[in-house]
Amino acid sequence: MPTLVLVLFGCLSGVTTVLFGFGGGFVTVPVVAAVTTGVDPMHIAVATSTAVMVVNSATATVVQARAGRLRREYLWPLAAFIAMGAVAGSVTAAETGDPTLRVLFATYLGVTIVDSVLRGGFLRSQGDPRPLSPITTTAGGAGIGAVASFLGVGGSVLTVPLLRRKGLAMADATAMANPLSLPVAVIGTAVYASAGSGPVGYLDPLAGAALLAGSLPTIALVRRVADRLPDRVHAIAYVLLLATALLAVALGS
Repeated sequence: MPTLVLVLFGCLSGVTTVLFGFGGGFVTVPVVAAVTTGVDPMHIAVATSTAVMVVNSATATVVQARAGRLRREYLWPLAAFIAMGAVAGSVTAAETGDPTLRVLFATYLGVTIVDSVLRGGFLRSQGDPRPLSPITTTAGGAGIGAVASFLGVGGSVLTVPLLRRKGLAMADATAMANPLSLPVAVIGTAVYASAGSGPVGYLDPLAGAALLAGSLPTIALVRRVADRLPDRVHAIAYVLLLATALLAVALGS
């Protein structure tokens, strides 16, 4: 039963990877934590999520590149500074207690939801696309990498609102969240694989394989309908998915 549950949630993570640029983090972390027995379930969930995110985000990046949705001026050098921050975030997470990690994960979700709803520029796009400032690219990129790798959620929950408020359509903002999540996922996976007491650190290879069995075919299917979602509906669905993940974490604590 846990394997079937993971495959089904892997399918959901494939949907969120294409439509929201999540790479699976907000879907996979709560469910892996819920089905994991023994010590450090949250660490195992975050670590496994980052490993799944490497494959999901890379696959979705190729799909979005072929669709012509990736824009270099928003990807580089932001990705390099995200990678720098990801090193610090992953190392810190590996040394943080499991209950603390769960509380911080839930808190971050709550803050993001409130910010997206109450602050202008997310639910409804405002103006034409604008470039990123040097401060946003450097300090902002490092902060995105640190927070995302610490929580195992890639960079999408930070980069999508950021790019959205720069005037990009949801389809474009979520498309670029996938390549921007890759540095976080790769670095986080390497750090978590060398931490913990298991043969591959905190990673759960079986859980990861079950999630990918569901996500990869789904990514191939969902990409065909991703562009048909109205922009405002797309933004509202993003917030609702965050709220669902917050509820899942709260019920599992």
